Amino acid sequence: MSIFWTGRLLSRALRNGLSSFSSAAELNVSKTNQPYLVSVVCGFPKDIANGRTRKGQFGDDAWFSTNSNSADVIGVADGVGGWRAYGIDPGEFSSYLMKTCERLVRMGHFKLTEPGDLLAKSYYELLEHKKPILGSSTACVMILDRSESVMRAANIGDSGYMVVRGGRVIHRSHEQQHYFNTPYQLSLPPPGHDRNVLSDRPESAETSHFSVECGDVILVATDGVFDNVPEPVLVAEMRRAQDFAGNTERLQAVANSIAWMARNLSFDGCYMSPFAKSARQNGIDAIGGKPDDITVLLAIVAL
Repeated sequence: MSIFWTGRLLSRALRNGLSSFSSAAELNVSKTNQPYLVSVVCGFPKDIANGRTRKGQFGDDAWFSTNSNSADVIGVADGVGGWRAYGIDPGEFSSYLMKTCERLVRMGHFKLTEPGDLLAKSYYELLEHKKPILGSSTACVMILDRSESVMRAANIGDSGYMVVRGGRVIHRSHEQQHYFNTPYQLSLPPPGHDRNVLSDRPESAETSHFSVECGDVILVATDGVFDNVPEPVLVAEMRRAQDFAGNTERLQAVANSIAWMARNLSFDGCYMSPFAKSARQNGIDAIGGKPDDITVLLAIVAL
């Protein structure tokens, strides 16, 4: 029975990725005079039998990929799982954050030059929701300004991005941590718990901007990927995607490969993962991967 459900959920995860590309392609394929993003997605909930797997979510992770007349925008968020112990669904906060970002972009209510402002607007709208949406989340949002061929990013916490060109990393986000395994996070705690919960302002997000070229491969992912897959392995996989802008099935295959690799390594108890290495640098004797939700949003710049 468990084999049946695992296979079924894996198929659902891969289908979600393919359908994500289809909707993006219909909007982007005609814009051949300016750069645009071709994006695919794949992921898995930590609890693959019972976790949430649907468009926009893998477990407590959330993601979106959308565009406007002048930009392509992608993002991921990772709901903090500790809230489950208090009867709060960790995936609701991250999902609302990403869905609101997507809606604001589609409505044109965002600034091309300020991805941090998009994240802030989504967060403050969440705070004003009639029914409080409690929880915490890390987040990473990236905006491609097509007219300037410039990518702008805002990242808070330990989700993040990596850009590969010519087989090497040219840009990568930096983790924001209060201390080991405690990332910066946007939060809305229950009444009376404000002093006991970490809550960072969206203005604390690390922001950056850089020029992009046709063929640049961009990985936006939650920490379930970066904690389990070493950078050289990610780069090797992303290098395979560099010539796949016109072959979405092969681009999807690379995203699937990264996601499946991250999942397998996360449950390998004898593996010296990036997370275990970081733990040892902080005086914690650890080995093995870090079981977590996995979200891989893989994009390539095309003309």
